Amino acid sequence: MSFVLDQVRRIDAQLDRLQLANLPSANSPTAAPAPAFQPGEAPKPSTRLLALQTSIRGLTPVGSDRRALLEPYQIGLYLSALSEQPEAPLAVAEDDRPSKEPYESELEWLLVSKATTQTYGYVLRKILNHTVAIADDLWYWDDILGSRRYSALYGLQISPVQFWHWSQTIWEDVKARGGDFSITNARRDATDSIGKRWQEFYGLVRQVVRERSVQEIQHQVFSPVTRLRGEIRRKQRALKEIRLRNANALGVLLGEGLANESMHGQGLASASSANVHHKWKATVARNVALMEAVLVKANDDETSVDKFNGAVGELTDDDPLYGVEIYDQSDVEGGVSIRPQAVAERLTRVLSLALPQYNASVSAAVQKHGKPSRLVRYWLPVTIGILSSSTILRLLVNRQAEIVQWIEDFGGTIIDFWSNWVVEPTRKVIKTIRHDEGSEVSIMSKRSLQGDRDSLERMVVDFAVENPAISTGTSAPLTEIQIADIRLKPVLKAYEHDLASPFIGTVRGNLIRTLLIQIQKTKVDVEVAMGGIDALLKSQELVFGFVGLTPGLLVTYFGFHYLRSNLSEKRGSRAARKQGKMMRQLRNIDRILYNSEQTEFRELHYKDQGLLLCEVHVLREAVERTMPNQIFKEFSEDVEELCDVRTGVDRQKATAARIRWAYARYLS
Repeated sequence: MSFVLDQVRRIDAQLDRLQLANLPSANSPTAAPAPAFQPGEAPKPSTRLLALQTSIRGLTPVGSDRRALLEPYQIGLYLSALSEQPEAPLAVAEDDRPSKEPYESELEWLLVSKATTQTYGYVLRKILNHTVAIADDLWYWDDILGSRRYSALYGLQISPVQFWHWSQTIWEDVKARGGDFSITNARRDATDSIGKRWQEFYGLVRQVVRERSVQEIQHQVFSPVTRLRGEIRRKQRALKEIRLRNANALGVLLGEGLANESMHGQGLASASSANVHHKWKATVARNVALMEAVLVKANDDETSVDKFNGAVGELTDDDPLYGVEIYDQSDVEGGVSIRPQAVAERLTRVLSLALPQYNASVSAAVQKHGKPSRLVRYWLPVTIGILSSSTILRLLVNRQAEIVQWIEDFGGTIIDFWSNWVVEPTRKVIKTIRHDEGSEVSIMSKRSLQGDRDSLERMVVDFAVENPAISTGTSAPLTEIQIADIRLKPVLKAYEHDLASPFIGTVRGNLIRTLLIQIQKTKVDVEVAMGGIDALLKSQELVFGFVGLTPGLLVTYFGFHYLRSNLSEKRGSRAARKQGKMMRQLRNIDRILYNSEQTEFRELHYKDQGLLLCEVHVLREAVERTMPNQIFKEFSEDVEELCDVRTGVDRQKATAARIRWAYARYLS
């Protein structure tokens, strides 16, 4: 919700309260007698009253912020309900009525008041938008002047326009010297040869160009960039003059218009004062005349900023609508010296003439002195793109298969990386967490160790059974208890005995067999050690799973971070520019409050008040999306107090300081 819309809604709400307070009660001696009607029949209002009520409801600012302020053609359509002509779209002629119905005059004035409120808001918004847009153009010229490189680039951008103006000047000079080859000279062209005529023409052009070159020698003392910067400064001065005049217009409308009346004046502030139901009508009439005078003088380039208030005062002093008088006599319609139809007619003139003329004048001035159009600023890259488009298209067509294959390979690589290094390790980690046996990390299987141990046991038992003398020292067969107690000791004894005579032990003894049994034992020992390693791996299985997942996650993270940083670079720079813009607005607000001249009542002049409103409006629009709703509501209250010129500069300074520290989190 903008500052202008706040003002319009507050004024409209006060108008509704005044209208309700001014309705006479049933016991009042001045109350109109109730119309007679038959029992069982409800009184029916006339079609004119229905049209007035419909227009009043249409002019009430409700709904979304975009639809609260109506367009001029909509306001004019609702105003047509005041017309008593049959062709009016929202009014019905009733000439056969002996007199107006009760409260009809009050409804007419309420309709005019609401239409004036809507027009007041629309005028404020237009002037405010133009002033803010001019400030943007001034910042653009500041950027150009801040760098000689930007100044040279600007000179390159406007070079076609300058060449066109120079050519037109040369042509006008040639035509003035007799080089106009129009249809009127066709007879002379028929008698003279074409070559001779063209020689005369080219000679005349060379002469004009030579003379103009001599005239511009004195300008060659300065470089082209210096001359261009001087031209930019002249445009800046013109824009500043227009901006100050618009700011002064804003200040006058705020200080003398409906916004001031609704906050401080007695015309709309209280419903208990004497003749208040007449005063608000005179206030509405005066504001219509004030808006027209302000728009006329804001459109006048010959009116300087210092003389703006006086020029507006001269127009309003001679305006009968501004000097409308208030009466208490009941024989005067509405208690004022003017009818609501006359106010509506003047309001229609403001909407149909003053506003379009103001818009056209400001737009023409901004187009002349403001930043160049997009066509002028971007003609060079657009031209390069058009000229190189055929080469780029031919390159794409000739290498179409390679480009498609590259895109497919790139996409396949990304998909394989995502599947093999992110999805699959993640699946394994999940299986590890769920104690899935198929996902256990191991060097050897449990069955391999158990099988080798069983094989070693059988080999030792068979050797002991076949050689009982080595195990027990007798040749008697081994019992089951002895077999159960057999260990590797008999094998080692036989190995040590045969090893004393290796050759004989190999041929006649059991050296080879015992050696093979020891190899099997060594294999079992190695497998037991590996089983311990397996146990260690299983205890750290989740760690190894995350170690395998980490490379894929890191590559994915840094890849997405790089893409996000590149894509959000503009958004980050835009946020930084927005933050810098808010700080610049706070600085400008402080400069206006501390450096501006004050009136004898310790208040800002209308020009400075308008500039303050522009800075506050930009600041409010910038912070609207950065603050929570409740905090933004409190911020809007402080901003409204900051823009209240009647509170005095000292209080405005205190409010600005409160805004700076209270909302520092969102403003810096």
